[in-house]
Amino acid sequence: MRNERTYIVTYDISDSKRWRRVFNTMRGFGEWLQLSVFQCRLSRRRRAELETRLRDLVKVGEDHVLLIDIGPTDKTDIAVMSIGKTFSTIERNAVVV
Repeated sequence: MRNERTYIVTYDISDSKRWRRVFNTMRGFGEWLQLSVFQCRLSRRRRAELETRLRDLVKVGEDHVLLIDIGPTDKTDIAVMSIGKTFSTIERNAVVV
């Protein structure tokens, strides 16, 4: 597993354009779980790259991003419990307009 760790990344971005930029950035780093929540498997280098990109996008004092380190990927079994709606992996399909 190349020494990867599992992270839950969640964010609250006050501006819709910045939110879209953060969302698009996150899609390149992990699995989209819910509106502003991603699960990421990252090496040390990829985590640093993600942090740098996020720091360039968010506005200090207005936006908030949490990177929660769950632990080593090869020793972590993520179990998602859903209360309310049934949880299912989000399928991303292309939409042609």
